[in-house]
Amino acid sequence: MPSSVIAGFDYEPESEELTVVFRSGRVYVYRQVSEEVFLALKAAPSKGAFFNRRIRDRYPFDEVTT
Repeated sequence: MPSSVIAGFDYEPESEELTVVFRSGRVYVYRQVSEEVFLALKAAPSKGAFFNRRIRDRYPFDEVTT
């Protein structure tokens, strides 16, 4: 999953939470993300472009801080 922006992501279907780890080191949890959207992200040839178009500013989120 090469991406210049996204280092990795994970999805919890029970809670509909998508965790996105950015190359900057920041981690965000997006809530109310359907499994359909997660699977589309997973299949997208450009994860960053898909994220910007279909996830960013469309779902409630929290930044994970340590």
